[in-house]
Amino acid sequence: MALIPRYVEGHNLLANKSVLITAAAGAGIGFAAAKKCVEEGCRALFISDIHEGRTAQAVEALKALRGTQQVFGLVANVTDEAQVQALVNAAEEKLGGVDVLINNAGLGGTKALVDMTDEEWQRVLDITLTGTMRMTRAMLRVMQGRKAGVIVNNASVLGWRAQPDQCHYAAAKAGVMALTRCAAMEAAPFGIRINAVSPSLALHDFLKKTTPVDLLAELEKKEAFGRGAEVWEVANVMVFLASDYASYMTGEIVAVSSQHA
Repeated sequence: MALIPRYVEGHNLLANKSVLITAAAGAGIGFAAAKKCVEEGCRALFISDIHEGRTAQAVEALKALRGTQQVFGLVANVTDEAQVQALVNAAEEKLGGVDVLINNAGLGGTKALVDMTDEEWQRVLDITLTGTMRMTRAMLRVMQGRKAGVIVNNASVLGWRAQPDQCHYAAAKAGVMALTRCAAMEAAPFGIRINAVSPSLALHDFLKKTTPVDLLAELEKKEAFGRGAEVWEVANVMVFLASDYASYMTGEIVAVSSQHA
């Protein structure tokens, strides 16, 4: 069995920064990123998700971890422009301005293209790609006025690499990559950085529920370490991109992978 590395403790990389994260409830990359932001010393945190109960639970867990009340949450669906704007407005108010946006909301699935309906295709693209665009657009309108800010998107190596039954998800993530690069060029004159992580395989409960066991095992065998990434290993790279250590990076897609893309 592949060995999982020791959890990396915080190094205060996000001191004095406020962070907004979408799809941050549950046990996936979003919550791992929220936890890591707290451990890295962010001054305040705002999370959103579409699940009301899980969002409330996540907020309480993060408050307990932080030992402060500077953690906020709101139920929001990134496919709804009104909810996106309400989320950005609430985060701006509660945080006294958002320094970092982490776009984590996305939807995958396994379906052959010949069996895929228009609705199944559109749902994945609407959440994963257009949802990221909506959040980025709304946040840029605010950040440009301040001439400062960082946006980190969640892409996937499937934006580069072919895999059967992933046409909708791969197309959406390739779109996130292109959005990241182009939006970064528009944002750069305002002092705003936009980058993305591109995980190969990050194991979490939702993925295990929606992916056949034999397929997961096959994918893990292809990884150089013989295992999928822990969600916090992806979150570590997100935090790096959000931090001042990545001050010269923009429009970049950083593979979080133990194999070639």
